[in-house]
Amino acid sequence: MPPIALTLGPVFFHWPAERLKDFYFRIADEAPVDRVHLGEVVCGKRMPFSDPVWPDLIERLERAGKEVVLSTLATPMTARERRSIEDLCGDSRLVEINDVTALPSRTGKPFVSGPFVNVYNGATAQFLIRRGAQTICPPVELSLAHIAAIARTCPDTEFEIFAFGRLPLALSGRCYHARLHGLHKDSCQFTCEQDPDGLVVDTLDDQSFLAMNGVQTMSAQVQAVMLPPAEFAAQSVRRLRLSPHTCDMVQVARIYRSLLEGNEEPERARVLLSNLDLPGALVDGYARGRAGAEPVASP
Repeated sequence: MPPIALTLGPVFFHWPAERLKDFYFRIADEAPVDRVHLGEVVCGKRMPFSDPVWPDLIERLERAGKEVVLSTLATPMTARERRSIEDLCGDSRLVEINDVTALPSRTGKPFVSGPFVNVYNGATAQFLIRRGAQTICPPVELSLAHIAAIARTCPDTEFEIFAFGRLPLALSGRCYHARLHGLHKDSCQFTCEQDPDGLVVDTLDDQSFLAMNGVQTMSAQVQAVMLPPAEFAAQSVRRLRLSPHTCDMVQVARIYRSLLEGNEEPERARVLLSNLDLPGALVDGYARGRAGAEPVASP
């Protein structure tokens, strides 16, 4: 099998334009990733802030040798948002589909099936492949064994796992950030920008439970799936996805690259990762078929 590739997924959070520019310029120059996703996935109301930035970032990333993938909204709500998906699906670059309503606009052209598309069995994977799916990133709650079983039914397709970051768990028609600040969704004042890694929600016992990001529910903890490259390959994993946060993502990418090249053992890589300014504790329960919030497995 070819070497396992590294992907930087789309930013889930509402970062201002200057932060996006600084972040992706550094990714272009320093991060050892093969593919970079750009685009608003969570909330269409944020798009007027980020859309003007994407052309310059695409040019900078492609000039640096990165493959750019255009990510689409996971829950299009308005006619304008549906049109934006249609426009993206007409691009010659690879597109990530996060909602099946985008399929008619992309069928026959290559695309990435994102983690918001419910791919739980081989029949669904093959349905998407017949319509052009080249890479499938299954939902985050699936175990590696389950993903491997799906991958065996379509061995020529690339399967990618969500290897790092707060887990995207659900999307709602309501905006949690707006409600927290006593606002309506339509007049949210973009309060989610105040929490660039999401806002942790605690239980009544003061335990970190979830994180909210506008209309999105995420894990409070940070997924960190780390195995020797041969074990990833044995599970039919051909690509790892790193989800952007405000921590040093260049260093995160370097740690994972070192792991995939066999220069770092998983336990040592976890230690290096935990020394970064992460927004939560490291977990990998879902990958092992356990509760998602379980701490990373000991060697």
